[in-house]
Amino acid sequence: MKTLKEAKIGETVTVLKLTGDGAIKRRIMDMGITKGTEVFIRKVAPLGDPVEVKVRGYELSLRKADAEMILIVS
Repeated sequence: MKTLKEAKIGETVTVLKLTGDGAIKRRIMDMGITKGTEVFIRKVAPLGDPVEVKVRGYELSLRKADAEMILIVS
Protein backbone atom coordinates (compact mmCIF):
# COMPACT_ATOMS: atom_id res chain seq x y z
CA MET A 1 0.00 0.00 0.00
CA LYS A 2 1.11 3.53 -0.80
CA THR A 3 0.52 6.44 1.58
CA LEU A 4 -0.15 10.10 0.82
CA LYS A 5 3.32 10.91 2.13
CA GLU A 6 4.85 8.82 -0.70
CA ALA A 7 2.87 10.54 -3.49
CA LYS A 8 4.78 12.76 -5.92
CA ILE A 9 4.21 16.46 -6.60
CA GLY A 10 1.63 17.01 -9.35
CA GLU A 11 0.02 13.61 -8.85
CA THR A 12 -3.72 13.18 -8.32
CA VAL A 13 -4.57 10.23 -6.10
CA THR A 14 -7.70 8.69 -4.59
CA VAL A 15 -8.04 7.96 -0.87
CA LEU A 16 -8.42 4.22 -0.31
CA LYS A 17 -8.50 4.05 3.49
CA LEU A 18 -7.71 6.03 6.63
CA THR A 19 -5.69 4.37 9.37
CA GLY A 20 -5.18 5.61 12.90
CA ASP A 21 -7.73 5.82 15.64
CA GLY A 22 -10.11 8.07 17.45
CA ALA A 23 -9.47 11.80 17.43
CA ILE A 24 -6.71 11.75 14.80
CA LYS A 25 -8.82 9.86 12.25
CA ARG A 26 -11.82 12.09 13.01
CA ARG A 27 -9.71 15.25 12.50
CA ILE A 28 -8.50 14.02 9.09
CA MET A 29 -12.08 13.20 8.07
CA ASP A 30 -13.26 16.64 9.27
CA MET A 31 -10.74 18.22 6.88
CA GLY A 32 -12.59 16.55 3.99
CA ILE A 33 -10.26 13.61 3.42
CA THR A 34 -12.53 10.57 3.28
CA LYS A 35 -12.59 7.28 1.37
CA GLY A 36 -12.95 7.86 -2.38
CA THR A 37 -11.89 11.53 -2.29
CA GLU A 38 -9.47 12.75 -4.97
CA VAL A 39 -6.41 14.56 -3.64
CA PHE A 40 -3.96 16.61 -5.74
CA ILE A 41 -0.41 16.87 -4.36
CA ARG A 42 0.47 20.55 -4.78
CA LYS A 43 3.73 21.06 -2.86
CA VAL A 44 6.06 19.36 -0.42
CA ALA A 45 8.27 21.37 1.91
CA PRO A 46 12.06 20.90 1.50
CA LEU A 47 12.32 18.57 4.49
CA GLY A 48 9.07 16.79 3.57
CA ASP A 49 6.92 18.36 6.28
CA PRO A 50 4.24 19.63 5.65
CA VAL A 51 2.64 18.35 2.44
CA GLU A 52 0.31 20.80 0.71
CA VAL A 53 -2.64 19.20 -1.07
CA LYS A 54 -5.79 20.33 -2.83
CA VAL A 55 -8.91 18.46 -1.74
CA ARG A 56 -12.57 19.27 -2.45
CA GLY A 57 -11.63 22.63 -3.98
CA TYR A 58 -9.46 24.01 -1.18
CA GLU A 59 -5.80 23.84 -0.21
CA LEU A 60 -4.73 22.02 2.92
CA SER A 61 -1.39 21.43 4.63
CA LEU A 62 -0.86 18.08 6.32
CA ARG A 63 1.87 17.00 8.68
CA LYS A 64 4.02 14.10 7.55
CA ALA A 65 2.65 11.92 10.37
CA ASP A 66 -0.94 12.59 9.25
CA ALA A 67 -0.11 11.94 5.59
CA GLU A 68 1.28 8.52 6.55
CA MET A 69 -2.15 7.53 7.90
CA ILE A 70 -3.84 8.04 4.52
CA LEU A 71 -3.65 5.04 2.18
CA ILE A 72 -4.03 5.93 -1.51
CA VAL A 73 -4.29 4.48 -4.97
CA SER A 74 -2.89 6.33 -8.00
